[in-house]
Amino acid sequence: MSAEVPDIDIARAITMISREDVRLLDVREDDEWEAGHAADAEHVRLGDLDVSAFAGPGTVVVTCRSGNRSRKAAAALVGAGVDAVNLDGGMKAWAEAGHPLIRDDGTPGTVV
Repeated sequence: MSAEVPDIDIARAITMISREDVRLLDVREDDEWEAGHAADAEHVRLGDLDVSAFAGPGTVVVTCRSGNRSRKAAAALVGAGVDAVNLDGGMKAWAEAGHPLIRDDGTPGTVV
């Protein structure tokens, strides 16, 4: 039985991550992250996720390319007692809504 994970849309995610007690977690693979990510996101590949690293107060908004891998990560977090939500549509929705993506060197990025 998997944990119930709330899906949130991009507008709600943007509102949430503007607060200090909310973390944005990107669980895509390294090449996807390197192509472009949200400026304030933390990167941990889904296969490397240690749910204990996210224990404590606050909410974790989890994202990937389209929302499928992030739903799995968010379910693992919720199952461990972490307040986590899934960004419906992932970084594709982020980019389609006109929010910036950057590469590690600060240049504009893209979703691959």
